[in-house]
Amino acid sequence: MAVWALGINHTTAPLDMRGRFAFAIDQVAPTLHALRESLSRRPEAALISTCNRTEIYCAGEKPELEHTLDWLAHSGGVAPSLLRAHAYTMQDGMAARHAFRVASGLDSMVLGEPQILGQIKDAVRAAESAGALGTTLSQLFQRSFAVAKEVRTSTEIGAHSISMAAAGVRLAGQLFEDLTRVKVLFVGAGEMIELCATHFAAKNPKSMAIANRTLERGEKLASRFGAEVMRLGDLPDRLHEFDAVVSCTASTLPIIGLGAVERALKRRKHRPMFMIDLAVPRDIEVEVKALEDIYLYTVDDLAGVVQTAQANRQAAVAQAEAIVDAGVQSFMHWVDQRGSVPLIQQLNAQADEWRAAELNRARKLLAKGEDVEAVLEALSRGLTQKMLHGAMAELRAGDTLARERASSAIQHFFLRKER
Repeated sequence: MAVWALGINHTTAPLDMRGRFAFAIDQVAPTLHALRESLSRRPEAALISTCNRTEIYCAGEKPELEHTLDWLAHSGGVAPSLLRAHAYTMQDGMAARHAFRVASGLDSMVLGEPQILGQIKDAVRAAESAGALGTTLSQLFQRSFAVAKEVRTSTEIGAHSISMAAAGVRLAGQLFEDLTRVKVLFVGAGEMIELCATHFAAKNPKSMAIANRTLERGEKLASRFGAEVMRLGDLPDRLHEFDAVVSCTASTLPIIGLGAVERALKRRKHRPMFMIDLAVPRDIEVEVKALEDIYLYTVDDLAGVVQTAQANRQAAVAQAEAIVDAGVQSFMHWVDQRGSVPLIQQLNAQADEWRAAELNRARKLLAKGEDVEAVLEALSRGLTQKMLHGAMAELRAGDTLARERASSAIQHFFLRKER
């Protein structure tokens, strides 16, 4: 059984390219179906898609890395050569190592961040629901969860980490002297917006509002922070009211355009606006960044801020990598054992057939009144002869080389001394 993986992330591909390969959770099932249909043997498959990475994991009889990469390039509308320049590919042990490192937060923009583990679990559930997850990938991911848990509990990898949300508050604090006088708008109501709202709320801003496509979900989040809730459609008319805007939705197209921001600035008489776009693909048109009095940051722009707490955790990283190494060795040993399962099943079936035949023969003899000791002797001799028949036949073969190979194998399997 072969395992292979490929993907792009925040270290290998720019934001706009990552946006081309971003898949919402409801797109996972049809995407996996299309991928498996495009490959020759319908391998097991799973798809992980976050703001910082898109990765495909597969398991099958033979690796099909190139075909998988070509399919992904086609799905994103780019040439395979362009994707290949930004993608990483791995097989077997290296693929397992990468999965374990990602689950443990060792490959994240924010070292040790915990959100990625939940995102992987969601991806695994989606693959399972789509019927794309088999025994091998199920084992791979279950073991990645166990490794991540051990890393989290046994090391300091997550201590003092600066999350995207905290980095955003830090940058806002550099622009505004007093965050208690700032009006903040959050666009979206997902997990990342919830984290950002939590961090901003700790600074007691003047007011907070949440704009979301569905009011019900927006109201649920807004109630936690005493925030106002508004429809996404009202955003262009009210954008000027806010000093800081944090956006993270699953929209495939920008929802805050250049024109809307220009009009907002005019109504604000060009008082500065602080904007964070955490979405992939972008929520805010890229041209907005060029406007005067606009301070726009993307997930990639925040990288420098979140790296500042990394240096003090190198000892924890070394401990975590050792845990990952042990997990990889255990998984690959399991994969190797899986390769012997069909042969083991055949051996057991053959032994059961011999046993059944000899037992049936012994019962018939006993029913005829034969001596019990004689029947048991015949049973044991019959089993022994059946077990040794193949080995004896090989030793009597005419080919000298074949006899030598058989002799070596027979000594190894039958003449070993118990230790």
